[in-house]
Order: sequence, then C-alpha cells, then structure tokens
Amino acid sequence: MAARGRQLPALTGLRFLLAAWVLLDHLTGRGMLLDTGINALPQAAGSIVRHGYLAVSTFFILSGFVLARGYAVRCWTRKTLAAYGVARLARVLPVYALSLLVVAPFIAADAFPPSGERATALASYVLLLQGWTGRLAFNWNTPAWSLSCEMFFYLCFPLAIVWLGRVGRWTALIAAALACVLPSALLSAGVPDMWKPLIHLADFLMGVAAARVYDLLLAPRDALAGRGYWLYLPGAVAALALIAWPEMLGGTLVLNDALRPLNALLLAGLALDGGWLARVLAARVTVYLGQASYAMYILHIPLLWWYSRLEPRWLGPLPSTASGFLYAAVVVAVSATVFSFFENPANRLIRGWARAWCG
Repeated sequence: MAARGRQLPALTGLRFLLAAWVLLDHLTGRGMLLDTGINALPQAAGSIVRHGYLAVSTFFILSGFVLARGYAVRCWTRKTLAAYGVARLARVLPVYALSLLVVAPFIAADAFPPSGERATALASYVLLLQGWTGRLAFNWNTPAWSLSCEMFFYLCFPLAIVWLGRVGRWTALIAAALACVLPSALLSAGVPDMWKPLIHLADFLMGVAAARVYDLLLAPRDALAGRGYWLYLPGAVAALALIAWPEMLGGTLVLNDALRPLNALLLAGLALDGGWLARVLAARVTVYLGQASYAMYILHIPLLWWYSRLEPRWLGPLPSTASGFLYAAVVVAVSATVFSFFENPANRLIRGWARAWCG
C-alpha cells in the first residue's frame, strides 16, 4: 500500500510541463514573439499550444490532489491551522512579492487615469484580488489572477478535507462527479463569471476528491502499483485530442468541464508511477524544474516587460521565433536561480519560524 506521505516526483515534474505550456501560450498571442512561428505548425498542434491557459485548471486540480494527500490525516487544532496557513503563505508570497518588485518600474511609469483604474489595479495586485475583480485596465502580471484562486482554495481546504478526507469510495466518486458540473451550476445560479475563485473551485475540489479515490481504490491495490500508465495514458491522449479538436464536443460541453475528470485520471496515474512518461517526469532534472515552476509561472510576464526592452543587441537582429525561444530559456534559467537562492530559502525560513511558534 502506498504511504500517505509518499513523495510524488512525477507530479512535481508535471508542474514544469504545465508552466512551460502557459509560457508558450502567452508567447503565441497576437503580436508576440512566437505569433508567426505558431502558424507553421499543423492545426492540431497549434490548437494545443494556444490552449495553454487550460494548464491553470490542471494546476488547481494538482494543488487539491497534493494537499489532500499531505493533510488528510492531520488533526486540526489552532496550532496546526496556524502552521498550515503560514506554510501556504510561504509557498505563495515570497516569489509573488519578487514579481511585483520586478515589474514595479513599469507600474510607476503608467499614467494615472482620471477614473482611478490604476489605484484599483494596484489594490487588486497587492491584495491578490485579481480573480474577483474581472479584467483590469493594467496587465502588469496577468497570471497573478490565479493566486487569488489559490488563496481562496487554501481557506476552503481544511473544511473540504475534514469532509472528503473521511468519506467512503462511493461518496468520493459522487463528489468528483459533482465537481464536473459545479461551474455550470454556479453560472446558472447567477454567479458572475468574473468571480474566478468560485468558478474554479470545482477544479480544486476535483483534486481533493481524486486524492480520496486514489487512497481508497488505487493506492492499496498492488496490481496497479507501477502501472499508472493504465490511467494516465488514456487520460492524456483523450485530453490532447479534445484540445486539438475541441469541435468534437459539439458545443454541448465546456472544454474545461470535459477535461476535469481526464486531468484526475492523469494525476492518479502519475502518482501510481510506471511507464516512460512517469520516468521522464520523475527524473532529477525534471523534478528540479518542476520545483522552480512556480517562479517560472509568476515571473515570466514581469521578465517579458524587461526582455522586450533589453533584448540582447550583441546577438544582432534576431528573428522573432529565435528571440522567443531565447526569452523562454532566460525565464527557465532565472526561475531556477530564484528557486535555489530565494524561494526555497525563504520558504524554509518562514516554515521554520512557524514550527518554532506553533510547536
């Protein structure tokens, strides 16, 4: 039986692929560095690259899955709740604060409009409210809206795991099924689409429910240990097919809703290990890049502000595609450096303080 505290290196490696997918999606927007290069790809491949925003939902499911496997047996008290909260803040805030510092000169350079939109945007960025306020007039760091969702999920998690962490297999499966239709139900009930944390709560709950199903049905079965490809290969192939040809849904189902159970299959399969994909994702270099993926995700737009102004002139005029891949390499290198010398030490420092304080 797989131990509850077991490390899941393939899921850490998956984070790098997801962050790289978001990065490529942003680089293929209109007028961006890889805009012309994407047109040379076959239609299906281009559709996959341009749907990189879907990786954010997978991140949310992955977050719920990993947290549920780590905290399901936790005895919740004031001290453990405090330690949990500090640990979550330590995970998010240091690199996010760094991202604001990197983009601060461009925030200062933006003119203050009479309507006060700049002040609203500043408050949203500082207080991590971008996911609640809808589209802002200033896109200083567009991926940061997802942190609003993560903070909301972190608040909801102790209540979710107290319930879902104790239910039986059928209740867990029903909860996973309900997570597939929750966004549509919320929108039908009049919840504004701009309230992203509520709309994407289904992704996080799917991860928590999938972790419970994993613990009850999959991890205890020795026949499945090391054969996770029975789950993650069908899940990955079906998901890629839907993303490449979304017209197969016929407009009757939202793509993100259709992908939610497939993402759960992917995560559960990778957690079981086995097969070449799990081995590649669990390789030391991939795991290291996966650990640096948060920095890669939250810093790539602030770094793009600087890169677009300080693109290396000593290389001579670069085609936009070559410049795009150079920028991607710079992002990976900077993110790995930030993880090793800033994020990880800051995380350890804050967690150590929390352990000393909470016992």
